[in-house]
This record gives sequence, structure tokens and C-alpha cells, in this order.
Amino acid sequence: MTKLATIRLTDANAAEGTRAVKLENDRLVDLGYADLGAYLAAGSPAAPADAATYPVEGADFAPVVPNPSKVVCVGLNYKSHIEEMGRDLPEYPVLFAKFADTLAGANDDIVKPAETEQFDWECELTIVVGKTVRHASAEEAADAIAGFTAANDYSVRDWQFRTREWLQGKMWDSSTPVGPYVVTPDELPGGVRPELDTKLTVDGVVKQTANTSDLLFDPVHLVEYVSTIVTLRPGDLILTGTNGGVGHARKPQEFLWGGETVEITIDGIGTLTNAIVKDA
Repeated sequence: MTKLATIRLTDANAAEGTRAVKLENDRLVDLGYADLGAYLAAGSPAAPADAATYPVEGADFAPVVPNPSKVVCVGLNYKSHIEEMGRDLPEYPVLFAKFADTLAGANDDIVKPAETEQFDWECELTIVVGKTVRHASAEEAADAIAGFTAANDYSVRDWQFRTREWLQGKMWDSSTPVGPYVVTPDELPGGVRPELDTKLTVDGVVKQTANTSDLLFDPVHLVEYVSTIVTLRPGDLILTGTNGGVGHARKPQEFLWGGETVEITIDGIGTLTNAIVKDA
């Protein structure tokens, strides 16, 4: 299975910064680029023959693409989540954006902002774009998908619903972990329309489960649709939406306060594990 990542190097590795890597057995092989965004932009070449390697154990995963040119998010894309939020099925994808500053690594601590009392979770399959596309056909859109990763779209609900636009509840610093790996479509059941079980737990208690085959707008359609609006470039991310089970829709409502551990597992991709900490 082809698994790609971006890791942070520390003094223990006699270097600093980030590196794009490929998983081979229990080692991470350096692909010769600072991160996966740069690697994808270069056309995903083979690793150098004399590539450095790093242990998987203890690896410090950065966001899979630390500085994408854009992060596009899709709301209301699972019937179960649409129903729990009391909304009608959308005719078109519901889009909003994030910025690179919102991204975090797969195992990073996530700070609950002091300004909110409604900090919520959202498990999401995420598309990683591998080629520049604009006005993509369905075939071109499929070919532009480099792979898939996992994300948690932590949401500040009391800010999100201050207005009809959601952006201010979705763009908080370092609030969206993505990773740990990008897995190529040829290695996943369903390919560019993957059929993967997903699960989110809070302190080991299951809060969300789904299968990504239940998306209303599948990844190929989303790349086709978004590329009609704006040019998609290598390393861009598209979060495909969450399923039922978010804290805001529960009765009674449930939110994160600090001290919890939230895990997302997507079969074939891996697990995000994030401790929630209070803003100092």
C-alpha cells in the first residue's frame, strides 16, 4: 500500500524542518522534498537511490500538506448529518474554506479556544489533489486525485452560527489535524470513490461511524465541481464533510472542554489522535 506523509525533523535527527516521506515496512523513506505539496507539484518522482530513512516509531507527523494553496470544505454531505442538523438535502455541494494556519499534525494537541463553550468534532475523509486542474471533466477530476487522508474539522459552533456564513466557526488556528498518511486511490477499495469505514471516539466512546460510500457528492464530483470555480493545484485539500454524531446535534448536546482525547480512524489510511487542551 502506498502511504505518503510529511514529517517534522528534530535535533535528534541532526536536522530540522519537514520532509516528504513514503512508508516502507517500518521505515519512512525520504522522497527528496520538504513536504508532500512540493513532492506532488514535482510530479511525484521516485525516491532517490540513496534516500535517507527515518523510523516510523516516534515519527512527528506534520499536516500532510503544511501549506496548500487552498483548503476547501464541504458541509452537509452525509444524509445522517443533514437530518440531525434539521436541514434539507442540498442540490449542490455546500462549500466553505479554511486557511493553511488552521492545519495541524495527526498527533498534535488541539487547543480549545477560550472564547467558545461549544467546541465540537467532525470526522472527515479528505481529498489530496495531485495535479493542476480547472474546468475538469469527470475523467480529469478522477486523474487529479493523488490520494486520500483523514481530517477532524473541529468546529466552534457558537461562532459558526453567529451568522448564516460558517467561516468564523471553522477557521481557528491549528484546529484541523490532517493525516497521518495520504493513501493513493489504487490501494483503496472503491478507488477514487473509496468505500472506507470511519470512526470517531472521544475518550474511547464511539461518537461517529460511517462508510465513505455514503457521501452525497463523491470525491470525483467534488473535484469536478470545485475546479469549475477555482484552479485546483497539487497539494490542495478538499474535506468531504462529516456524518451524523456531532456533539452539537446530540440531545443533550456534548462539547469538548479540555482533557479529552479524540481519535479518528479511517480504514486503510490511519488514525488521528489528538489531546484537547485548554487555552492558557
